[in-house]
Amino acid sequence: MPAAKPPEFRRRAVELARQREKPIAQIARDLGIAETCLRRWMKQDDVDTGCADGLSTDEWAELVRLRRELRVAQM
Repeated sequence: MPAAKPPEFRRRAVELARQREKPIAQIARDLGIAETCLRRWMKQDDVDTGCADGLSTDEWAELVRLRRELRVAQM
């Protein structure tokens, strides 16, 4: 599994893709990431900004934290 990219890298990649100056596939290739990865980041950005339904990044992090706490408590 490749290393996670920093949030600033992700934010800038999404900005570039939204400008539509190049095809998403080309932008992803130029950045050294998979096209599906960039599309997933764009979808998550839509959720985070309220343009789409789903769990925001903060909500997802809280869910992960609560599940971890529950596992520990059950042990």
